Amino acid sequence: MRHPRTFAVSAALGLALAGFGAIPATAAAPAAAPAAGSTAHYTAAGKHTAANDRAFYDAVMKSVAKKRAANPLAASVTVYYSASNAPSFRSQISQSAQIWNSSVQNVRLAESSSGADFQYYEGNDPQNGSYASTDGHGNGYIFLDYGQNQQYYSVRVVAHETGHVLGLPDHYSGPCSELMSGGGPGTSCRNAYPNSTEKSRVNSLWRNGLASAFKPAA
Repeated sequence: MRHPRTFAVSAALGLALAGFGAIPATAAAPAAAPAAGSTAHYTAAGKHTAANDRAFYDAVMKSVAKKRAANPLAASVTVYYSASNAPSFRSQISQSAQIWNSSVQNVRLAESSSGADFQYYEGNDPQNGSYASTDGHGNGYIFLDYGQNQQYYSVRVVAHETGHVLGLPDHYSGPCSELMSGGGPGTSCRNAYPNSTEKSRVNSLWRNGLASAFKPAA
């Protein structure tokens, strides 16, 4: 995804590629996303480091750990998200959650109206595009850019950014079959599923994450 942040909604976004729905050009002005700290983007534009990916995962784990401390006997880790600030992408967000829930076993994604571990936001940010961000203090969010989600396959964009929540780094040089290659394979790539290596990595992280989430939050 790409850089600085302008969240005004443009009336000029009427074009959608075949195969995924247009994002309404007349959508209500979205809520402003929090100030960004560490960010991970869908394309290689702008500054990005592996530390940013780790920071987002750690922020989500910190939030999950608080819930685990209150309910340590829960059988599995569930990460809760809110899509209330990204209503135009509700379908893609739901599909992304289903993709991840069908792909991995040690962590689940579920929508919550309160107490979410991370938020989705929508708007226009042509310089940054779509990205995952954390302020470094246990708060994380995913920003979905209208223009980029019309240029690229939207469900893949959302599933890719959600992969950062689950601990996966970007790997732009990878093939289309690799979800975390993001926009690297180009706009024709329509794969929205993690490959076997990515699935294994998430399961491994959250097997360890399950243990670490039992620890009291700092």
